[in-house]
Amino acid sequence: MATRKPSDTNEGPTIIGWNEYVALPAWGIGRLRAKVDTGARTASVHVENIEELGRDRVRFDVITGPRKKPRRVRVEAPVHRRGTVRIGSGHRQARIFVQTTLRLGPLEREIEINLEDRGDMIYRMILGRSTLAGWPVLVDVNRASVLKPKTE
Repeated sequence: MATRKPSDTNEGPTIIGWNEYVALPAWGIGRLRAKVDTGARTASVHVENIEELGRDRVRFDVITGPRKKPRRVRVEAPVHRRGTVRIGSGHRQARIFVQTTLRLGPLEREIEINLEDRGDMIYRMILGRSTLAGWPVLVDVNRASVLKPKTE
């Protein structure tokens, strides 16, 4: 379940834009630009160098920052599950899913993310509808980057 600051509990839903800056604090990522995509089912993050370690663990590099100066964050995590996703062309791809904490403005909770090479995509991360389901958010498609990233 999403958590909020106590002062936010009696307010209406948090308004978010069609893209937002998010944090993945357990991975040491304080700011990552994500596209809110209600047409996508799951969350996806741009990674490279996926290495299966055995015993249901995986190591990978999360690529953050602008394309001209990408930053790599090395992460090791347990495999939550393996599954397939349908990509834009309609084809299916096998993916590894892991779990981590996502911070979206004042909201924070554990989410499932699939690991993907999104090098050809504009956004390093996608937030799909199952990731947002149950959160007190309302997507304003006319606005971008509504929330300020919370600093640690």
